[in-house]
Amino acid sequence: MTQLLNTLREKHPRFFYRGYTIETQKSALKFGCDFEIEPGLCFSPEVTIDGVDGRRVSRLGTEVLSNIAFHLGLMEIPSYWKATCSPEIVIEAGRLDGAQVAWWHHLLMKGLGEFFFVNDIDFTVPDLVRFKTHPSSNHPQGDVSAVPQFGHYDGALNSDRVLVPIGGGKDSAVTCELLKNANKRVGCFALNPTPAALALIRACGCEHSITVTRSIDERLLRLNQEGYLNGHTPFSAYLAFLGAACAVLFDYKYIALSNERSSNEGNVNYRGEEINHQYSKSYDFEQRFRGYSRRYLGMEIDYFSFLRPIYELQIARLFSRFSHYFPHFRSCNRGQRTNSWCHGCPKCLFIYTALYPFVETDVLTTTIFSEDLFEREELVEVAFSLLGQRAVKPFECVGSFEETLVAFYLCVRKANRCAGIEVCLPTVLRAVAEQTLATQQNMAARTQAVLDAWNTEHAIPSDFVGILSTR
Repeated sequence: MTQLLNTLREKHPRFFYRGYTIETQKSALKFGCDFEIEPGLCFSPEVTIDGVDGRRVSRLGTEVLSNIAFHLGLMEIPSYWKATCSPEIVIEAGRLDGAQVAWWHHLLMKGLGEFFFVNDIDFTVPDLVRFKTHPSSNHPQGDVSAVPQFGHYDGALNSDRVLVPIGGGKDSAVTCELLKNANKRVGCFALNPTPAALALIRACGCEHSITVTRSIDERLLRLNQEGYLNGHTPFSAYLAFLGAACAVLFDYKYIALSNERSSNEGNVNYRGEEINHQYSKSYDFEQRFRGYSRRYLGMEIDYFSFLRPIYELQIARLFSRFSHYFPHFRSCNRGQRTNSWCHGCPKCLFIYTALYPFVETDVLTTTIFSEDLFEREELVEVAFSLLGQRAVKPFECVGSFEETLVAFYLCVRKANRCAGIEVCLPTVLRAVAEQTLATQQNMAARTQAVLDAWNTEHAIPSDFVGILSTR
């Protein structure tokens, strides 16, 4: 991979963010951006936000809209830059100060960690990429050299309303349900919504929903087919900037994410650095984005993860109380296009394991999944990787090693109660019980510690904390 990387970097030395566009449509706003990887690789991704009130757009003004467009363009850069890993990123669409350059460089290095690992790229070298900010006149405002910084939103936002991103999984359903039951006015937004996301929005009964459509330039997909570099990007970081845009456009003070404590744990150590598939869901990113947002996007925006204090296993226990979501939610990335569970990936096995202790087995194997995943021989190795007994933790949004161990302990305990004797355990549980749980100590106490856990490192507003902590 090093030879290919060097070839691409020599052939494509600079990545340009040339400019952005804002198009007002009937009850919608379309934001576009223009990239060029020299020589001659041009891209124009777009994102459309539906249901925007034209009167509010007029009140916000050109500078605020330009700032939204500029930042949505910045957040598209990782997806396109990674094709060539050009040594220089030139920002011509607007200005970045020194703190912003450092922020974006950090996001690129941490958010693309999995991409660097999978493609065997040494991202620790100091000259891998440098940012250059170079304003030009290719900008809706004309000569941006006269503008020291784009206008971030500094007006008051509606503090009675909470915006919740919906992806189709159990976590956002729990956030919506708890906030709604606490009489919070909950609105939802979904990016390129899957059937599962749309079904969850209907099941939640949000008072307002926002649909956003994002398109990837097909020229990038063709480059991937030709052998250019490809891999994971920090999708949740894009959702953070998109959420901030929607908060301003639709008058929401709060953006309540559903990222849990488990996302703070990495997957593998690579070149002396922790690689975390879920970096842009982590508390580190959350804190960094909150600081960036206050300074460059809008002082009134309050971005936080409502589920940050608790583990995935605790969320699964909460979710088990809301059975009306069972037929609708989907967390399997492989099955997104078909609105199904693939039954063979680490995500499917983890969700099955996390829910098994709290949901009746026949409901789990019929209403949610269509079979008992613990009977699948091929998932034994997947189970051990989820438990941290293989070189790399699966690059999926799954639980921490300790809570996964506790989850399997609870599953074995439940299965033993039902079967009566351990030899009747299904294949996956038998392997875990014999090869892993048999060597562990103090599992009862460790289980209680996980189920009662509360991480004080969170950014939840004080009047929201009790909604979660009393559950």
